[in-house]
Amino acid sequence: MTNLRILQIAPEIAPGSGVGGVAHHLEEAFARAGVPTERFTLADARGAWLPEPGPGVRGRLVLLARVVWFSTVGTVLARRRIARARHGADGRALVSVCHNDVLAGDVYVNHGILRVAMRARGGYAWRMARNPLHLFTAARDAARYRGRTHRVVVNLTSAERDALRATYPRLRVPAVVIGNGVDVTRFAPPTPAERAAARAAAGVPDDAVHVVFVGHEFDRKGLDLVLDAAADLPHVHVSVVGGTPDMLADVRARVARLRTADRVHLAGRVPDPRPWLHAADALALPSAYEANALVVLEALACGVPVVATPVGYAPDVLEDGRTGWLVDRTVDGVRKGLAAVAALDDDARREASRAARATAERHDWDAVARRYLALAAELAEVRP
Repeated sequence: MTNLRILQIAPEIAPGSGVGGVAHHLEEAFARAGVPTERFTLADARGAWLPEPGPGVRGRLVLLARVVWFSTVGTVLARRRIARARHGADGRALVSVCHNDVLAGDVYVNHGILRVAMRARGGYAWRMARNPLHLFTAARDAARYRGRTHRVVVNLTSAERDALRATYPRLRVPAVVIGNGVDVTRFAPPTPAERAAARAAAGVPDDAVHVVFVGHEFDRKGLDLVLDAAADLPHVHVSVVGGTPDMLADVRARVARLRTADRVHLAGRVPDPRPWLHAADALALPSAYEANALVVLEALACGVPVVATPVGYAPDVLEDGRTGWLVDRTVDGVRKGLAAVAALDDDARREASRAARATAERHDWDAVARRYLALAAELAEVRP
């Protein structure tokens, strides 16, 4: 391990959720293991002039520009960076890990397959044709997986590896599975005082069953299913963490029609989901598609059981009926899961919390980083 250097490639590498958060956690874990880590981000690809995506049409155009820039200019500059850094003065072998967009790197981490996600949501042809970013991404990934751009593809679950091989049967490089992890120090069960304060801040009554939804893609992650299911359960309150102002306006209109505005709390985008997880009795995530979903492990680490569809990481980490509930992606399916949460007595709730935490502790980032470093060591021994 000590003879390695890692170069991580991602548009952004920073604390939080999503791809940038994964790269950030790995970077910290690599450092704890004594392995130097370098970055190649959108800024290194001379893309600092591109603003952050915002809401509306302009935001979508900015996102398209960022993805195209990092996929094209970023690819050229990343390849140059890798070639220059391949043999460092310190004698350490460089292994590059690409997390998104760029067509370069020894390892590519498959954080999601666009074509699979679009098919899971229905209306595949229409969803693809109406969005230029989808068409560009599909073409780019076809080139990625049909060539030898990378030496190995890391998938976050075995189901995702199977989906990759089915979607790209001409895949020419090995596909392995290394799941994401969770910061079990940062995400931990709250003390009774912390939980009481979090519930008060969220506006949740003491005797309510509090279900939290975390995500920015409301449609794919099934927020409407959660709201419709909760409407039939009068003691269930729902907090929605994420979304743009336009998206939240649509949610307000929906809950007004459902007459549940007094039981639905809209947090919007937040820098840290922990206060809402600390206030939660369950996380609800009835997604159509997930490559992994970090928030599932984050909830478990906070001692919060999860109601989820059997996609992404959920089937791998949830013990149905003990640390969560795997449900059908229907209003009735989600309702049954939320009703199971509501039916827990205090002893059962405490046991579910303990079991959830124990599951998360088996997936800390240091354990995940060791698997990446073992793979990197193998690649360093056999140079192309």
